[in-house]
Amino acid sequence: MINIGFFKKKSAKTGASLAPSRQLETGRIDLPSPMPFEMKLYESLRSAVPVIDAAISKTVRLTGGFKVICSDESLQCELDDFVDGVKTGLSGQGLQSFIDGYLDSLLTYGSAVGEIILDPVSMKIAGLFNANPSDVEVRAGDNPLSAKYFVKAQDGLRQIQIPELILFTALNPLPGQAYGRPILRGLPYISSILMRIYECIGQNFDRAGNIRYAVTYKPQDSADRAYAKERAEQIAKEWSDGMQAAKYGQIRDFVAVGDVEIKVIGADAQILDTEIPVRQLLEQIVAKLSIPPFLLGLNWNSTERMSAQQADILTSELEYYRRLLTPVIKRIAECFLRLSGSFAKAEVEWDDINLQDEVELADARLKNAQAMEIEQRLSSDEKF
Repeated sequence: MINIGFFKKKSAKTGASLAPSRQLETGRIDLPSPMPFEMKLYESLRSAVPVIDAAISKTVRLTGGFKVICSDESLQCELDDFVDGVKTGLSGQGLQSFIDGYLDSLLTYGSAVGEIILDPVSMKIAGLFNANPSDVEVRAGDNPLSAKYFVKAQDGLRQIQIPELILFTALNPLPGQAYGRPILRGLPYISSILMRIYECIGQNFDRAGNIRYAVTYKPQDSADRAYAKERAEQIAKEWSDGMQAAKYGQIRDFVAVGDVEIKVIGADAQILDTEIPVRQLLEQIVAKLSIPPFLLGLNWNSTERMSAQQADILTSELEYYRRLLTPVIKRIAECFLRLSGSFAKAEVEWDDINLQDEVELADARLKNAQAMEIEQRLSSDEKF
């Protein structure tokens, strides 16, 4: 088993492009690849802010499963076996596993790159591979509708010789750009402020939670002032011994003579209320990720109607992601059929997002049917 695409030994004598360059006579446009540090930033953002990671993971799972339908019914069982058993990476199995990783990369990096790996002996699909988008550079081909793929190596860039085996999807690309924009764009600054607030909260609890005492000795007359240093050192020693004894479960009283004052350090300071700024920052993050707050464990006040509207918005987002993934699934399935010697077509049927949507759609169809019946009855009455 070999990897025909990414690890092709033959190298291409083509340099990397750091900025877009246009050649009007050929129509060729070189498009820069996303910077590795930008992708590392998005990875660290998911690790640092659990809400972001949970939102992307839930989006991937809520996108749901699918079934691939073959136009040739005699090949349906063979196609189902391929969809359920194709190897994905080192440990994954099934086309669903590949699509989940593909969508995760698409949401995190704005672009997703995959490869169909062929067995050189049988020339059948041996597996599917999710590549790191930072390792691949995409350039426009001889016309605006074709693309060339290059993989980064130690000796530079190597052109992939069989681009038909490469799967590439961009999320909301700008006009004239090949690479997409991740849903995390715009969140690093907001997240940095949020993490700074959390860090300050932790430092305040380190200071206020771990109680420290200030013991003050005030001499009363000139005789006390003469021995103030010795008495202060004796008081400090006795206080320290009393605190150390408490660590071992011993109860030891502290007795002092004279004007001695003991206060908790920082007890009079007021801790800032961070609930409002934290919520404002989380609202910005949730709005960017298009996930209802109740799915992320955020107990914000919301009415039933508002929750239903949020669920409708999430449904439209999931439908959009399905439209991006459907061509990828069809391409993989039809590649399997072509290598099996068939020219049959493949269609993708997605599972229902949830039962509540089906109930609402059925209720809407019922009301439309009742309205049509009333209109027909009124029109027939007018005729007579």
